[in-house]
Amino acid sequence: MRGGRRFLRRAVRRRKRAMAGALAMAAAALAASGVYDTGRTGAARAAAVAAPQRERKPVEMVSAPVRIADAATVRLLRRGDRVDVIAAANASAGGARSGARVVAAGVRVAEVPRAAAGTFGDDSGALVVLSVPRSTAAELAGAGTTSQLAVTLC
Repeated sequence: MRGGRRFLRRAVRRRKRAMAGALAMAAAALAASGVYDTGRTGAARAAAVAAPQRERKPVEMVSAPVRIADAATVRLLRRGDRVDVIAAANASAGGARSGARVVAAGVRVAEVPRAAAGTFGDDSGALVVLSVPRSTAAELAGAGTTSQLAVTLC
């Protein structure tokens, strides 16, 4: 076959030119869009990227898992119920009982997780998830470690 090598070389050269043209077009498109800007310094580039982000507000309501001392009371609760959470001091923690105090008033029950088989009726209580303000969640966590917690339906 005469001229076969020459034909093959021309075809390869044409493909190289086409590829170079496509890369040049892509570079021009990137430069025009501003995505790749070499004129900016690192700090200016970082500021340009960070500028469009909005300031995030802290979450006001959080889900707080709370262990209630009486598991039978938790069985009465349903999602959406409103309850008051009451803390009564443990006799072993503080010696004499000093009465009860309301830790959270009128909070919404977010979920009542199913207990594992055989856990109702023991002394460990039952878990309930409440939707409360962030500050109240901290109070509930603290009260749960030093007191026995109970709920009353509102």
